[in-house]
Amino acid sequence: MNDMKMQSEIGKVACLIILPVLCFCFDATGQNKTRQITMTEAIDIAKVQSPDALIAKQTYSNSYWEFRSYQASNLPALELKTTLPNIVQNISPYMNPDGSQTYVSSKYISAQANLALTQKIGVTGGSISLNSYLSGTHNANSSNPLPFASYPVNVELFQPVFKYNSFRWDRKIQPVKFAQAKRKYIEDIEQISITTTNYFFALLQSQVEKKIAMTNLSNYDTLLRIAKGRYQLGKIAENDLLQLELNFLKAQAAVENADLALDNAQFQFKSYLRLQDSIHVVLLPPDNISFVRIDPDRAVKLANENSSVVLDYKKRLLEAASAVNSAKLDGRFDADIHAVIGLQQSGPTIPDVYMNPLDQRQVSLALTIPIVDWGVAHGKMKMAQSQEDIVKNLVEQEAIDFQRQVYLKVVEFNMQQNQLKIAAKSDTVARKSYEVTKGRYLIGKINSILDLNNAQLETDNSEKNYYFALQTFWRSYYEIRKMTLYDFYKDEPLPFDLRIFK
Repeated sequence: MNDMKMQSEIGKVACLIILPVLCFCFDATGQNKTRQITMTEAIDIAKVQSPDALIAKQTYSNSYWEFRSYQASNLPALELKTTLPNIVQNISPYMNPDGSQTYVSSKYISAQANLALTQKIGVTGGSISLNSYLSGTHNANSSNPLPFASYPVNVELFQPVFKYNSFRWDRKIQPVKFAQAKRKYIEDIEQISITTTNYFFALLQSQVEKKIAMTNLSNYDTLLRIAKGRYQLGKIAENDLLQLELNFLKAQAAVENADLALDNAQFQFKSYLRLQDSIHVVLLPPDNISFVRIDPDRAVKLANENSSVVLDYKKRLLEAASAVNSAKLDGRFDADIHAVIGLQQSGPTIPDVYMNPLDQRQVSLALTIPIVDWGVAHGKMKMAQSQEDIVKNLVEQEAIDFQRQVYLKVVEFNMQQNQLKIAAKSDTVARKSYEVTKGRYLIGKINSILDLNNAQLETDNSEKNYYFALQTFWRSYYEIRKMTLYDFYKDEPLPFDLRIFK
């Protein structure tokens, strides 16, 4: 019942405010070329075509293709390497039959091709490839053909034993980065809602202030004409007349200032929404509010489950652990295994090298044994461990601060229901009080211009405060949505819209 009364109160205030605003806008333009926009419509437009929306889409697109590239790098790669041709002409020593040495000119033309299918081994950090190789050489100074050589097929394995395995860490970090990018995109879209809300209410306040300035100018014009008649009859003092004349001049200046502020707010609003037309915009206040009370503990739980901030904590911890692992293994005892098994053959012609191939086997073990590095590797490891401790402490504190921020934001939001009710009631009371004071002044029951000024100021401030409370309510709600990625009115998570790639 209280909510119904409150909504009724807010509705009355909105009607008292918005109808004069609309009438003013139609009169100010002199024609019906106006466009009415609600806050929801403004947000929908901004999510599609505002500069921030375009930046958010491109940022996510970069992350998307980065992750696609990472996935593709883990798939088998087929590659053909060729040298067609390789021409070598030089002078080389030649041993004569009598034992003497001479230098002869030689010219060789060779060609080779290697077709390789390579696959990374993410678990071990090595690679395995399936190869087919063919080469041939021709001596231009000799009529004797040189043989062709081929490896019709062989399997080659390269396996580091103790090196840092970047593939294994990428398998942990890259999916987290991509999931964070998706959540960050939704948060960027919610930030657009917040920014649009601020521009919306800035323009709405400017429209209201222009309406207030015009109303005050009209009121003071009427009061000044009445006061001049009373002054001639000796019913009011000269200082009251002078005060009304001053108020009238101030009202004229206020109208000019309100015009300038309105033009500026209109430009900023349309610029952010990228509205290219010259039609005057009239905003409709989002006063039809169905209040929802949010449980702070549930909001904190949802933020921990959905926010990109939490994934950023996880990514930073993984990157710090990866750096420690790299520092522990790099520059220390290392071993590399290289093994090849397959078929090989040579012959004077290409068909010959594929006839009756012979076995090919090769195994090698390469060792790297650091003897003296003067503590370089140990120092790098200690620095990496120290940096990891710093990251852990920062993440722990940031997580606590983030949860507290969400909790306080929800508590403040729940208080907005009562704050908005007070603002709406205050505006109604101030408006009625001003009408009563103005009426008593017009019929001469009160002669103090100070009472009338105070009533007018109270009315203006209460109307502005109502819109400020309305702005605070909606901005707080969208900030909570951004933190939790949850729609509390629909009671469901905010969706990720894949249509941005169309």
